[in-house]
Amino acid sequence: MRTLLRAAALAATAIAVPAFAQDAPAGSQTTEAAPDGSRAFGIEPYFGIRGGWESFDAESNRAGIPPVNRDNKLNGSLVEGLVGFNVPLGPVFIGAEGNVAKGVTGDIDWQYGGAGRLGVRAGDSGLLYGKVGYQWVNFEKRVPGGRDYHDMTYGIGFEAGPKDIGLGGITGRSGFRLRGEVSTFGNFHSFRPTLGIVTHF
Repeated sequence: MRTLLRAAALAATAIAVPAFAQDAPAGSQTTEAAPDGSRAFGIEPYFGIRGGWESFDAESNRAGIPPVNRDNKLNGSLVEGLVGFNVPLGPVFIGAEGNVAKGVTGDIDWQYGGAGRLGVRAGDSGLLYGKVGYQWVNFEKRVPGGRDYHDMTYGIGFEAGPKDIGLGGITGRSGFRLRGEVSTFGNFHSFRPTLGIVTHF
C-alpha cells in the first residue's frame, strides 16, 4: 500500500506543477493556482461525521468472512467518525484519513481503518476524489467468533459547500462541506454508500 500511495503522490505532483506554472503571472512568486482563489499549497486538517449502509456479498473472500445465504446477506447501518488532512497541490490534492464506525442496526458491530486520497479541486469548495486503504470489520453474533476481518478498501466520492454561507477553499477557508462517498471492501465484496459533513480545524 505504501508503494501505491507514493505513486499517487508523485502523479499528483506531476499534474499539479505544470498547471500551477501556467496559472502564475509572469515574474510572480505568488501561489494563486487554486480554482477558488485560496492559496495553492498548504495543509488542511479536518474531521467529520457521516452515516451510511454496508451490504456484503455472499461469496467467499480473501478476508475470510464466512459465506452466508444469498437471501440473508450480512449488512447494516452505521455511524462513522473521520479525521484526516488534505495537502493541496494547485488544482489537485492528496491526503490521508482514519475512520472508526459503529453499527447501529444489522450485523455490523465495529469498523475501523485508514486510507489515502487523491483528487481534483472543483469550483468554490468542491473536491472529487478516489481513495485506497485498509479496513477492519467486526460483526455481531451472526458471524461465529466475532473476530476482525480485514482487507483493502477502495472508493470514490465528492465534497461540496456553498460559498454564499461563508465556505471557501481547502486551506483555512473551507468551513463545512457535504461529503458523499461509495466504497467497497476487498475485491468488490461489499457496497457502502455514506453521506456526512466534514470541517477543517
